[in-house]
Amino acid sequence: MKISIIQSSLFWENPTANRNYFDEKINAITEKVDLIVLPEMFTTGFTMNPSSVAETMKGETVLWLQSLAKAKNSAITGSLVITENNNFYNRLLFVFPSGEIQFYDKHHLFTLAGESKVYTKGNQKLIVEYLGWRICPLICYDLRFPVLARNVEDYDVLLYVANWPKPRINAWDILIRARSVENMCYTIGVNRTGFDNNNNEYVGHSQVVDFLGNYILEPMESESVFNIVLNKEKLVETRNKLGFLNDRDIFELKA
Repeated sequence: MKISIIQSSLFWENPTANRNYFDEKINAITEKVDLIVLPEMFTTGFTMNPSSVAETMKGETVLWLQSLAKAKNSAITGSLVITENNNFYNRLLFVFPSGEIQFYDKHHLFTLAGESKVYTKGNQKLIVEYLGWRICPLICYDLRFPVLARNVEDYDVLLYVANWPKPRINAWDILIRARSVENMCYTIGVNRTGFDNNNNEYVGHSQVVDFLGNYILEPMESESVFNIVLNKEKLVETRNKLGFLNDRDIFELKA
């Protein structure tokens, strides 16, 4: 599977400017890719003002994602602020080339920033079936909690989109590799760069790690589009040879 991950700074609480930016970046991808990954809250930055930026599942950004996925014949994923039933969600959308959408609502809300006070947490884990791959998408702070990511579904790829700040970037690097090793899966982490309006600095470190903890893409700090290829045959061969997942415990996610 060919994947493009876009590491970038974000315009604060400005969905139009961010859509225009990512539209340009995505349309500049000339090779055929299967999946394009954007950061967490890619239309706004990590805002605690959802009422001023929230969109619906029929809003402009969702329609834009569907149109772009069809035009590029590629799936696109990333999270944004969604309002539904008088609640706000930090919602990751996985948009298929057909325009079909599956979504995951962030489960672990970042209390240090007050996210739990203004957003509603999700309680459903998502496993996306795509091109013969099983993908488990999660969001930022979820990375710190291994039970949520535990590979009881035999997924192949663990994917994190994030706004993970510079002071704790070492934890990001360590935990991505840990999640790969303990779940015997590829792990993709896509983070942002730049500063937000709260003066938080982000240094990227978007990266891709294989099922043994080896880098396919080492942590990168530049604002750029990075292209990588995942090999399922190698994943299956290694799992069959080592068999570590056969000894796993089974966990269930509860509210």
